[in-house]
Amino acid sequence: MLSDFVGRHGYMATLEAELDRVRQTDRGRFVSMRGRRRVGKSRLVDEFLRSGARPEVPYVFFTASRQPLARELEMFAQEVARSELPAADVMRGGGVTFESWDGALTFLATSAGGTPQVIVMDEFPYLLEQDPSLEATLQKVWDRYLREAPVLLVLIGSDISMMSALTEYDRPLYGRPNLEMVVEPFGPHETAEMLDLPAADAIDAQLVLGGFPQITQEWRSGTGMWDFLEEQLSNPTSPLIVGGERILSAEFPEEARARQVLATIGSGERTFTTIQRRAGIHETTLQRALAVLVGQKRMVSAERPLSSRPSRETHYAVADPYLRFWLRFVGPNMAEIERGRGDLAVARIREGWSTYRGRAVEPLVRESIFRMLPDEQFGDAQYVGGYWTRKGDVEVDLVGAEEKVRPRRVAFVGSIKWRERTPFGGRDLGRIAAQRDEVPGTDEDTVLIGVSREGFDEQGRGLDAALLPKDLLEAWKQ
Repeated sequence: MLSDFVGRHGYMATLEAELDRVRQTDRGRFVSMRGRRRVGKSRLVDEFLRSGARPEVPYVFFTASRQPLARELEMFAQEVARSELPAADVMRGGGVTFESWDGALTFLATSAGGTPQVIVMDEFPYLLEQDPSLEATLQKVWDRYLREAPVLLVLIGSDISMMSALTEYDRPLYGRPNLEMVVEPFGPHETAEMLDLPAADAIDAQLVLGGFPQITQEWRSGTGMWDFLEEQLSNPTSPLIVGGERILSAEFPEEARARQVLATIGSGERTFTTIQRRAGIHETTLQRALAVLVGQKRMVSAERPLSSRPSRETHYAVADPYLRFWLRFVGPNMAEIERGRGDLAVARIREGWSTYRGRAVEPLVRESIFRMLPDEQFGDAQYVGGYWTRKGDVEVDLVGAEEKVRPRRVAFVGSIKWRERTPFGGRDLGRIAAQRDEVPGTDEDTVLIGVSREGFDEQGRGLDAALLPKDLLEAWKQ
């Protein structure tokens, strides 16, 4: 079993550097940290505090829990009293309570003295839900006290949209954080190294795990995917199962419609019309739900065809690979899993895996190629997308262009063949060559590229660029 801290040393080094600056200057440093839920942000900071800062540097780690404001302040006071901060002695002596975040943070700041310390506020967006004035309060306390004290302040949040907005121009905390950290899931290259899997199998594993540490650590090194799934789905409390449930419960405590729409998209529906029809909801309701999922939660991607001709034909997809897998194969089979028949769920995954994987791998391939750009083998492309028509009679997996919106010309078109035992062949080459003329903005100089899980046969090698799984992994190498 892997440690869930594997692959996080770069982030640790960044936090250590920030703490070093506090020690060297006796002045405050402010870090804002965001990332998808369950990606390991809290675990990362906790490891940093226990192995790096403590016992040398005292700290308090407070996690908000959507309690009423008075209860959050009470729990914060309890955490301070249990800590080794200079303020803790006063708290343990009794008689100190917090009636506002202004009072709580000011008390900590003015009690710091010359002792370097760390203050962590996890799930910060939950606190803003209870007290919208906290942003302005924190700005005031930071400007007056914390910035001049030897304090490393770390705010952590899983609501990516809200955490990103904190530092926008018109917000109180604009310009305050010294560093905005984005904690990402493990990439395919890290997954391959940690699980000791060949490139193609590692990419398949990424489509199941999504790079989430707590799930990845359950996959024993060298184990095949089907053995892993059989083991995980035989236990209703396994991380692969409960991770999705916890994400949905945390993201949608009351928003039932958005969760319903997410499940519909997770089932494979991609267009507004088909999502509306399957979900059975009103157009306006769907628009509001998509605004939450795409704009606020960023759990769903909304992509339009990339070509020289503008199009509003939007395709929607679950943005996170793990949650996409969970919504397709785990959530719908929970009844069987909970009664001990995880084998039925595995059988359904086997039945639908080839079709599912063929589409699920497309975003990963596009991101891999995007990481390679600019590269002469892809012409002058700077962006990667796909192309499709309203009728669905033309659908091209890969399209590259110099601009993302209304490019003058298309630099490349390509096809992804992620099937087993069958290489990219002459028929595949002929099809993508024919489709090139269907994409607005292509010409005789538009490059043809192919991506294949099983390589290329003699007839399929007439491409301008041919990518294998190992080429995709290399793009993710740090």
